[in-house]
Parts: sequence; C-alpha cells; structure tokens
Amino acid sequence: MPAQPGVADVDRERGIAADGRPAPVRGDTRSGDTRPGGDAARGEHTHSETPIPLPRTPGRPVVQRASVRGQILDALRAALAGGELTPGEVYSAPALGERFGVSATPVREAMQQLAIEGAIEVVPNRGFRVVRRGARELAELAEVRALLQVPVIVRLAHTVPADRWGELRPLADETARAASSGCRATYGEADRAFHRGVLGLAGNEQLLQLTDDLHRRTQLPLGGGQVGSGGRVELMADAAEHIALLDALVAGDLDAACCLVEKHFGAVG
Repeated sequence: MPAQPGVADVDRERGIAADGRPAPVRGDTRSGDTRPGGDAARGEHTHSETPIPLPRTPGRPVVQRASVRGQILDALRAALAGGELTPGEVYSAPALGERFGVSATPVREAMQQLAIEGAIEVVPNRGFRVVRRGARELAELAEVRALLQVPVIVRLAHTVPADRWGELRPLADETARAASSGCRATYGEADRAFHRGVLGLAGNEQLLQLTDDLHRRTQLPLGGGQVGSGGRVELMADAAEHIALLDALVAGDLDAACCLVEKHFGAVG
C-alpha cells in the first residue's frame, strides 16, 4: 500500500527511507543483509507476495508518532472484515510494512494483537496466516453471544428507564448511516459501538470485553473469503433492528422489546 502523507517524520525515527521504503536493517534481505537477528531469520519473505489493496477510510488521520500501531491495527481489522486479507494466506510483517510505508515493527505488533484476538495465527519463520472460519464456527460464536447477552438485555429492558435508552439513539443512528455506506468495516465498528452501549448499561466490564471480542470474531470472513453477513441491504436491515429496539424500549413496550432482543442479539453479525 502506498505510503500515507505525513508519515515521513515517524519513518525517519523508525529507519524508513525518504521514499517510504524501509531502510536497510539487520537481516533485511532486500538490502542484501542476511545476518541473524532480522526479518530473514524469521523467514518473512516478501518477494513473492501479491500487493494487497488495504482499505483507507476517507478522512482517516495520517499515521502519527503515538498512534502508528493503533492505526495499523485498525486498518488490518478493516482489511480482515472486508476480505482484503484472504483466509488461509500467509502475510509477513515486512511486506505489509512496505504497503503501509512504515517499518515492520508496528505491523508485527498489530499482527500479534490480532493473533491474541484469534483473527490470525503465527506461522514460525514465515509470518501470519489469516484464520479460516466455517459456518459452524460462526453459528457457535453466535450461540455463545446469545447466551451471554440475551438474559442481560431482557433484564435491562425491565429495569432501565426510558430516558437512558433514549441516550443510545445517536449510536443507533450511526449504524444506519454506516449501513447505507455499504462499507462492512465501517458498519462493523458502528455495530459494535451500539452493542457496547446497550450492554454497558449493565455496568459489567468483563461482560463488555467478552461480548465485544466475540462480536468482532463473528465479523471476520468465512474460509472461502466470504463475509459472515450480507451486503448493503442486509446491513441496513440489521441497523433498522437497532432503531426498532430502541423505539420499543423508550415506549415501554416490553413484549416487542424482548422479541427484538431474542432476534437481534442472538443473530450472527
């Protein structure tokens, strides 16, 4: 991926040349240096990989000194959600670093976080493989999410006052806007924010962490490169359920709210 504007200052400190390519470092086979201790020792080859069109969200700030790892992590998550990183394929940190215009270090750190989240797995001496997921795994994840979320949301529906539910309206509206864009990665972020807002009313941080991790996993592609949910129409239908749920909760229609909870929070996506 071409180097992003404004990254020069960061790259100079990380050993990146002015043209956006990594400067020669220990073990960098592109510089002819094959001494132990560098990327060559890890076996992270770059010469045979096809360039990956990683997404760049309009308006996203350029990489800054303190947030380079976080922004790369966000971009990699978006690439995974959108299917730009193919399940079963192995990618090296140096190769991805070239496409971001940064060194391999922040990319490797971001990929390690994705490995913790279960999105990728480490392949010794090669890099990182995008995990293949099947329909059964997604169904199992959805079942676990439902077991955790549905009882909590039903309880909240009976105890949280209408004005508190009304405070979540901006989050629901944002999912509708994100769905209309058709961008799965953008919708994924808005969708998780809404779910966090709802579950956050329970005041249980452990629940938030567990359900958010499960939710993120359900948004990853299936093994064949397919995504776990449909296109723009399906995203808009999903967002519409958020708004319908809030309408029922604000109106105090508990029967309708509980039905929507069972339908929406027990679904994949």
